[in-house]
Amino acid sequence: MAKNMIIGQSGGPTAVINASLAGAIEYALGCDEIDNIYGMVHGIQGLLDDNIKDLSAHFANRPSRLNRLRTTPAMFLGSCRFKLSNSDDEYEKIIAQLKKYDVGYFFYIGGNDSMDTVDKLSKYIAKNNIDIKVVGIPKTIDNDLMGIDHTPGFASAAKYIALAVRNVAYDTAIYSIKSVHIIEAMGRNAGWLAASSVLCRDSKNVAPHLIYLPEIPFSLDKFVSDIKAKLEEYNSVIVVVSEGVRDENGNYISARGDKVDKFGHIMLSGTGAYLKEVVEEQIGCKVRALEPSVLQRSAGHTPSLTDITEAQNLGLVAVKAAVNGESGVFSTLRRVSNKPYTVEYYTERVSVAANAEKTVPLEWITQSGNDVTNDMVEYLKPLVRGVPQIPYRDGLPDYVNVSYLDKAKQKYKN
Repeated sequence: MAKNMIIGQSGGPTAVINASLAGAIEYALGCDEIDNIYGMVHGIQGLLDDNIKDLSAHFANRPSRLNRLRTTPAMFLGSCRFKLSNSDDEYEKIIAQLKKYDVGYFFYIGGNDSMDTVDKLSKYIAKNNIDIKVVGIPKTIDNDLMGIDHTPGFASAAKYIALAVRNVAYDTAIYSIKSVHIIEAMGRNAGWLAASSVLCRDSKNVAPHLIYLPEIPFSLDKFVSDIKAKLEEYNSVIVVVSEGVRDENGNYISARGDKVDKFGHIMLSGTGAYLKEVVEEQIGCKVRALEPSVLQRSAGHTPSLTDITEAQNLGLVAVKAAVNGESGVFSTLRRVSNKPYTVEYYTERVSVAANAEKTVPLEWITQSGNDVTNDMVEYLKPLVRGVPQIPYRDGLPDYVNVSYLDKAKQKYKN
């Protein structure tokens, strides 16, 4: 007997998370085991608030709309930062909502913390012998999810960072004065995004000249010394630094005192701005701090085709796994080859990814601690390849309409 499915998105947005949603919806629409498809508006919080969207009605027999969903950045269903407690009351409310909509399949698209939600919910459901399959679908631009070669969203953000650095390199090359540009990339404890700036380099460009990742203790004295040495060679020095770099005592350079988010993560801000002040004071040349911030997360105009394709496939694999009886897993991929680039899809126990972090291998960071090795370059290159066919209207990308998220009753809840 067919059951309904429900799907939600959680955490920070990416350029391709909607491609995973599209892949899941497309497979489900042609699946005999699934009747109606529902969406949780603003994730688990939306489920508890009974904020549900009928995705079957919205996308069935509308291939053009589904295609535009694939290339629409951010989150069509909205997001939340909701941490499941250990309260049985909370789980019972969730189960009551799922039963209300006759849900047999639950999917959650997200990163580390979202996989924790999938893990907890699937264990509660199994413990209480409830017939609902719970499956995670991975995403995070930080690329720090365990159990997967690379996460959907990372490649497009990496491409954006590399493009941004290259544009800055060309912009600053026109002047003969000494200058330093410090570009701050996202990444709390994993430096994958900052490392991806290495893709900017080619036969015509050596920027970024210095790359600093949180995996290696950060020394202000060495930082200043490194820049002084590069200024002896170049008029313009471009530095890329992870927001999460820490000193030898493990203290974040950019920590806002003791402020933490709902998941206990220290809130970071201002690494580039702080380092700008250091360079101004100790070197005295022209300095700019550039922070791509949210621009690197959801750059829908420069996604990687590889990223979109893999994100879509991981949505499909998740639904297929659930209807085949799997639960407490997430869809994932492993790299088979770089030349030619090939991957294979499978499922992994979600406990592998829940609240765990994958950092950059230390052997992929140079001994000087201010650059990455060729192993990193070879890892990154295949991920950013390809340009998707993005629908355009009046010279700008034509995304699906998400204005419904901006209604007063559907506002994001902290």
